[in-house]
Amino acid sequence: MTPTLVDPHAVPAVLRPYFTELVRRTHRLCGARLVSVVAVGSVALGDYRHGRSDIDVTVVLDGTPPATLLLDLAAELAHPALPCPAAGLELAVYDAGFAARPSGDAGYLLDLNTGPLLPSRVSLDPGESPAFWYVIDRSVAHQAGRTLYGAPAREVIAEPARADLLAAIRASVREHGTGDGHLADNRVLNGCRAVRHRRTGRWEPKRAAARAVAAAEERFRPLVEAALRSYEQPSRTAAVPLPAERVREFLAWVAGQVAGADAP
Repeated sequence: MTPTLVDPHAVPAVLRPYFTELVRRTHRLCGARLVSVVAVGSVALGDYRHGRSDIDVTVVLDGTPPATLLLDLAAELAHPALPCPAAGLELAVYDAGFAARPSGDAGYLLDLNTGPLLPSRVSLDPGESPAFWYVIDRSVAHQAGRTLYGAPAREVIAEPARADLLAAIRASVREHGTGDGHLADNRVLNGCRAVRHRRTGRWEPKRAAARAVAAAEERFRPLVEAALRSYEQPSRTAAVPLPAERVREFLAWVAGQVAGADAP
């Protein structure tokens, strides 16, 4: 039987054919090992911007498959073998036993980055990657993941422990503080989302988080509003430069806001 999306209307219409084919190929290769395929990131949080956003996907497998299978899966899903309609695909594969318990580790079996605007990367070694990206993605998956196939996200992907998640958020803010490889508007919006999570304990869409920070923090309002206008441009190449010193000042403030280990 050809697998179908659990709820096609849970994802943007422009992505439904792509997700359907991604699930089909993953199921064909992984068979009974496949536990769940989950959309995370901007799709899960209802903030996907076509032409601007990446597609983030988490795959959960029962047990650890041979490396050859994981490499075959990466080849099947890599752009342009499977043309990615977004800026890129960031896909992480986990063993179900690992995904079901809280962890501050990267822990993936396969990490695949691919797409028209994303540098290609295939990794089978979680030690190669900073853990914080994966900890945050699993937190988003547990809170808001949109199940494309199989078991519901919340049942198979655990929420990281609070201390591990806060450490991951702080590491993310430090990463965006350097500016390396990140658009200025995305650095600002990710900072807003980190602040809002620190205050509410929930993940919000980037634009909603930015509007909340702009309303509450008058001194940063012009910068945040400029970042929002840039983010609304139709593609990454149309992003508007932001004042570098103001961005650094803002992210230094964000770092101060997310410091500490207590719950909000």
